[in-house]
Amino acid sequence: MTAGLVGIVLVSHSAAVAESVVRLAAGLAGGGAVAPAAAAGGTPDGGLGTSSELIAAAARSVDQGAGVAVLADLGSAVLTVKALLAEDDELPAGTRLVDAPFVEGAVAAFVTASAGADLAAVVAAAEEAYTYRKV
Repeated sequence: MTAGLVGIVLVSHSAAVAESVVRLAAGLAGGGAVAPAAAAGGTPDGGLGTSSELIAAAARSVDQGAGVAVLADLGSAVLTVKALLAEDDELPAGTRLVDAPFVEGAVAAFVTASAGADLAAVVAAAEEAYTYRKV
């Protein structure tokens, strides 16, 4: 079986923020193949916060066997992802938490994954977003 594209999960304290960044990144990825991406924002009841259940479900939904890159917005979202990674069977094999700015990193990860790059290249592209200068 051939692995598909690297999946991307965006974890935010807000469902609206996570979903909007997924749409933005998908729109900027251009034509052709589009990496699987999922938003894991807020709590199951629609409130602000993070949910290990939503994060795990999002990761499983985008897993095509090539790995899953997870980007998180704020501290407790990062802690929730780290806790899931510490468990053996909560997230798909090959899931990585990416140390990257949320929006710029998500766009870089999505574009790179959509081009067919492997997980290491997707992570590197997202992390490189820290060096993007705006002035």
